[in-house]
Amino acid sequence: MSSEMFSVARVPSGRPAAGEFAAYAAPDIEAVEGDDAVAALEAQAEQVLTLLAPLTDAQVSGRTYAAGKWTLKEVLGHLVDDERIFAYRLLCVARGDTRPLAGFDERAYVQGARFEAQPLVALLGEYRAVRAATVALLASLAPDEWRRRGTVNGYEATVRGLAFHVAGHELRHLRALRDRYVAGLA
Repeated sequence: MSSEMFSVARVPSGRPAAGEFAAYAAPDIEAVEGDDAVAALEAQAEQVLTLLAPLTDAQVSGRTYAAGKWTLKEVLGHLVDDERIFAYRLLCVARGDTRPLAGFDERAYVQGARFEAQPLVALLGEYRAVRAATVALLASLAPDEWRRRGTVNGYEATVRGLAFHVAGHELRHLRALRDRYVAGLA
């Protein structure tokens, strides 16, 4: 999953500063390496796929690490939903849309989905497609678009802040997937 076709015109995002993303996302964003959202998202996609693609439905069906926690498939579906929503948000901000963008209830989204009923390979295919679309959008942005600001869920954010939010959010869930869901699977 590479943005090589965009490499001629692609401008690195730069790292967002405080005030470019939700304060609650700061610890997640701090965990993202480098100063380029596209590179971070591409690298993370490889990590997610390397971790999850070898697994079978029999291994992951209903797999959770504690009562009341999402299953592995629900976590993966949540990552897809969250990225779709944040990609829409950053598209709106990048295009200069000044309307405040609403929040969403991630628990209700997972509850309303059928992630556990879907084959893992289908969820991974959806993950790949969404990540490719996000990377293509981000790779097309000019420097001024990365720094555009908008109101998202009651806070002010830049496009690069939202992109790093996606990356940081995924890193947090990737650690949980690796350490709490996949560890110990044969």
